[in-house]
Amino acid sequence: MNSMIQSLWTGALRPLLKRPPALQVAALCHRDGDEGVEVLLVTSSSGRWILPKGWPIDGLSAAEAAKQEAWEEGGVKKGKTADTALGSFLTEKRFDNGSVIPCEIRVYSVTAKSVVDDFPEAHKRDRKWVPVAEAANLVDEPGLRDMLENFAAA
Repeated sequence: MNSMIQSLWTGALRPLLKRPPALQVAALCHRDGDEGVEVLLVTSSSGRWILPKGWPIDGLSAAEAAKQEAWEEGGVKKGKTADTALGSFLTEKRFDNGSVIPCEIRVYSVTAKSVVDDFPEAHKRDRKWVPVAEAANLVDEPGLRDMLENFAAA
């Protein structure tokens, strides 16, 4: 009887109770640099290098929300944002209180046209523009690393 309950739990009930990953949107901001294409990385609250990202914003499309994050976290004042995501990757969102949830990060291309030093989160984030290959080496998330490597190859 125990194996039947286990089978019922793993085969039917557990999948019904499992929530899909939370969704965040990210901006892969890029520009032409002296040595080719550069991308913008910003620091997370824990000091890791990441793309500007955040939660969807009511009233904005996912692409518009990604562009808003590029402004707030990286100072990209003007840019052209693609309507369609470059792709997405799965990771874990770690909160300051220690809790962790699965998260899908949907990434949108933003061609940076104007970047300023005075932006909403300038006091709590570092940012840097780096060649795409270097960016891929600086990030921790394997899915983001793969996305950057594919972006460099395109």
